[in-house]
This record gives sequence, structure tokens and C-alpha cells, in this order.
Amino acid sequence: MSQAETKQPENDSKDAFFREIAELSERMIAAHGKEFSMGALVLAARFIAESKPFTRTLPDLQ
Repeated sequence: MSQAETKQPENDSKDAFFREIAELSERMIAAHGKEFSMGALVLAARFIAESKPFTRTLPDLQ
């Protein structure tokens, strides 16, 4: 089995996530505009870079 063949499931998975991001972005743009969509995606990238959780725990909400 070649290296390209072993990478195919990973590439397929990444492609599926890119499609999901594209569809989500289109819905956000339609509902709230480009600025909101870009801001939300940048904020998500920042949370990932800083290893911050995407949701608050109950004590944080009080």
C-alpha cells in the first residue's frame, strides 16, 4: 500500500470538515453578514491556538 493510499482516509476526513466549515460560513454570512462570519471564525482559531474551551462550565456562567 502506497503512502498516498494510507493518507486517503485522512484527506477525505479533512475534505469533509472543510465542506462543513464552508456550509457553516455561508449560513453565517446569509444570517449576519461577512464581518460576523469572519470574526467568528477568527475567534474560533484564536481559541484553538490558545487551547481555550469553546464552552463555559457552569461555575463560569454564574
